[in-house]
Amino acid sequence: MVSDVSKSNPKLTLLPLIALIFYEVSGGPFGVEDSIRAGGGPLLSLLGFLIFPLIWSIPEALITAELATSFPDNGGYVIWISSAFGPFWGFQEGFWKWFSGVMDNALYPVLFLDYLKHSLPIFDQTIARIPALLGITILLTYLNYRGLHVVGFSAILLAVFSLLPFLIMAILAIPRIRPSRWLIVNFKVVDLRGYFNSMFWNLNYWDKASTLAGEIDNPSKTFPKALLGAVVLVVSSYLVPLLAGTGAFRSEPSEWADGYFAEVGMSIGGFWLKLWIQVAAAMSNLGLFEAEMSSDAFQLLGMSKMGFLPAVFASRSKYGTPTISILLSATGVIFLSWMTFLEIVELLNYLYAFGMLLEFAAFIALRVKQPDLHRPYKIPLQTFGAAMMCLPSALLLILVMCLATWRTFFVSVAIIAVGFILQPLLVQARRRKWLAFEAEPSSFLSNCCLQSHSVLSELDDPEIKEEDSVELLSTSKISNAGEELSLMQSASRESY
Repeated sequence: MVSDVSKSNPKLTLLPLIALIFYEVSGGPFGVEDSIRAGGGPLLSLLGFLIFPLIWSIPEALITAELATSFPDNGGYVIWISSAFGPFWGFQEGFWKWFSGVMDNALYPVLFLDYLKHSLPIFDQTIARIPALLGITILLTYLNYRGLHVVGFSAILLAVFSLLPFLIMAILAIPRIRPSRWLIVNFKVVDLRGYFNSMFWNLNYWDKASTLAGEIDNPSKTFPKALLGAVVLVVSSYLVPLLAGTGAFRSEPSEWADGYFAEVGMSIGGFWLKLWIQVAAAMSNLGLFEAEMSSDAFQLLGMSKMGFLPAVFASRSKYGTPTISILLSATGVIFLSWMTFLEIVELLNYLYAFGMLLEFAAFIALRVKQPDLHRPYKIPLQTFGAAMMCLPSALLLILVMCLATWRTFFVSVAIIAVGFILQPLLVQARRRKWLAFEAEPSSFLSNCCLQSHSVLSELDDPEIKEEDSVELLSTSKISNAGEELSLMQSASRESY
């Protein structure tokens, strides 16, 4: 594959990528308060943030590392699904994930103002709230437009500023901690639907950064390291504040709601710590918005380069950012911001679960169909072991979907139906040349396959020296690769 980024555009390095993944998934402990209320006390919340990463976060991060390094180009999971099941399902995956991502992003300007209104009540009034929402969205969209490296380094600064007050709170809380408080649970008030949705929302989206793979410096080495660092950072950012807050501060589970950590900070450290946590929460939402919009926009760019969307979505600004893709994502955020927090979380979880089930299936299918695919990072498990690793995660996804309301189910089905209709319309638009497209999906996927064979051939040829190597394949190898290319092109056209 040929990179579509010019050399003048800076690439993401390790620390900015860790910060972006951190904000794709977490952004800090803001929002985990609901897990204590829904779980009837600290016990289930603490157990959840210990167990869920093992059965969900780590498997998803490992799968993302293997597939993102195997297909290091913008588009991420859209390329994985297309390679495993064909362009039709690749488009559906992209549509579901993009829609889910835009819904997720609609939360953050709202949450930003919700934290600020505790100190500035004017933002609770419509006359000030609506202009503020529009202004925040426009400002953050402009930052995305200015360049991904700007977003990455901004995320580092935001992460340090947002997590530091909780580290200070944890240190101050040590003399007051009573471990017996961690064991409190009231099963009579446990809300399983709210509990599982809260856990899932706070620990998902590990695969989102794969849509930026083409913008990463040396992705085969950088991506796995960044995912490992982000897993440690995310889990720590949840457990440390929860252990400190629930162990040192006695309160009823019903009191724990969004923003309650500010009250905990007031009790442990005083007004200055409360104010810092409030400002940190507001700033963290900005980081979440930036990371999510970057992934959503570069996903559309990747889909355009693959031929799934018109070429206009691949157009870049002088800063290397996909202008039209950013504007479309920002428009979706504005139109979806009228929904309530719980409605958005449940609906985006439902769509995200659909997409993740398809990703797990593609991961196993590629292990079976393409065992010789060049995998710079490979999970050290055979195919059966990899399937068993995915099983608990798949069961969790099904559970989250089963706990959804009927309204969520019908809205999700309607969104899925739109994707089923939209894809054939775009196929016709390309065939009849109603719109300009950069490529055919079949040719893009065939090039992916051919490159994998080329890389493997070079690595396995003992006559190629480590230095001053000549990047040529033998006639027989070229012939074999050409035969496989022709077969794949035919299969791809039939499936599309």
